[in-house]
Amino acid sequence: MGDARRRLLLDVDTGIDDAVALMYLLATPGVSVEAITCTAGNVGARQVALNNLALLDLCGHAGVEVAIGSEVPLQVPLVTTEETHGDQGIGYAELPPPRGHISTRHAVDVWLEAVRCHPGQITGVVTGPLTNLALAIRAEPQLPQLLKGLVIMGGSFNYPGNTTPVAEWNTHVDPHAAREVYAACEGLPFEKLPVVCALETTERIECTPAHVDAVARAAGAEPEVLDPGERDGTRSRSSNAVVACLSDALRFYMEFHRSYDQGYIAHLHDLFAAMVATGEATFDERLATVDVETGSPLTIGQTVADVAGMWKRQPNARIVSGNHPEEVFALMVRRLADLARMHG
Repeated sequence: MGDARRRLLLDVDTGIDDAVALMYLLATPGVSVEAITCTAGNVGARQVALNNLALLDLCGHAGVEVAIGSEVPLQVPLVTTEETHGDQGIGYAELPPPRGHISTRHAVDVWLEAVRCHPGQITGVVTGPLTNLALAIRAEPQLPQLLKGLVIMGGSFNYPGNTTPVAEWNTHVDPHAAREVYAACEGLPFEKLPVVCALETTERIECTPAHVDAVARAAGAEPEVLDPGERDGTRSRSSNAVVACLSDALRFYMEFHRSYDQGYIAHLHDLFAAMVATGEATFDERLATVDVETGSPLTIGQTVADVAGMWKRQPNARIVSGNHPEEVFALMVRRLADLARMHG
């Protein structure tokens, strides 16, 4: 019999929404997180790794390899965003020091061994800048063909950016890496083309206080009230460690969104990408050839999609064009409640 598991290799810059995505993946039956590689983005790469190790402990999955890759983008200076995700990257959440250790291997070596030893079996999921993947493709140009599939959270198409007027955060942190990855995917078979979850669909995934309370209630924990009227920095009083972590992380994110007049919500970009990777989220898509601006100071990091074939180049992406937020949150509540019952 074949292996029915969905084998995922994650590359993340954890990050509040990365953290929620990881918790979901660890709670989803039939999903195997083969390894987690870390890149700088929301916070520095070493802090990303520590966050991942601590979350693995919280969720009862200690032992998954966590490796650091490049700690800086390919060509531009590193910019991180602690004002969005907190000094440690996971908002107000405070987790015990991890019991596990950062791998001695470089992220690129983790990617190369995974795809060479298990060709056609590993789906890559990148929810941070594409630096590590670009470096891995430089070392193994056949890497996109060796993957089963690839899911990328990044970019914005005919939609405002969230970092500059035209650029999304992950792509803006390392536009050169994004450009190299898309170029390497040109002409792949349809099923191996990267599925790109960009802002026009990920910003539809608006988490509210009611969603967090629903997780707590479904887990059999006490109600979890995230009250917009409470002072900033209020901490969860839940006795359930998973609920408290989720609540404290998302409270910071909701306060951030409110400070930019977006409401007391949290955009869970990476959770949607994770659900695309597991096959649990339904979505519409369109084929396109994507390129990334790297030369213009005005528009650096902008993702441009040729849907009509004007460039006369082969497609290199399947851009998500429609999704179903209510489906995403129903899944989130079910999976994270299961996690909270088991490990809270």
